[in-house]
Amino acid sequence: MKKIAILNGPNLDRLGKREPEIYGRATLADLEKKLRAEFKGEAELLFFQSNHEGELIDKIGELADAKVAALVLNAGALTHTSVALRDALLGAHLPAVEVHISNIYKREAFRHTSLTAPACVAVITGLGLEGYFAAVRFLLQS
Repeated sequence: MKKIAILNGPNLDRLGKREPEIYGRATLADLEKKLRAEFKGEAELLFFQSNHEGELIDKIGELADAKVAALVLNAGALTHTSVALRDALLGAHLPAVEVHISNIYKREAFRHTSLTAPACVAVITGLGLEGYFAAVRFLLQS
């Protein structure tokens, strides 16, 4: 069974409370529960969320050393600003799928550029929480 890590960055701990018109009403705990149910028996899912860039970078290194199969990353706003996070992804040599709940191309112009996308095998944007499910399905098939 593949181990797939799902990492969430800044403010994603506020899902269900923060801008529900953009991100919906489901919480991060709701998402984790649904993902575990959907992929039970197919994948071992590991979850991590941090509002701190360095903690995400440290976790990516730990996951690489632990030989997880792949990761799903919603880096939140760090997507658009963090060269260090991009370097951590490249250095981990893990297939990663970048996920965004909202369609970043329908939002502010500064969100249209992802520094982390070139370090990922795919990017899913604008599918809501379904993007996480699509990412795990994709990683299970690859």
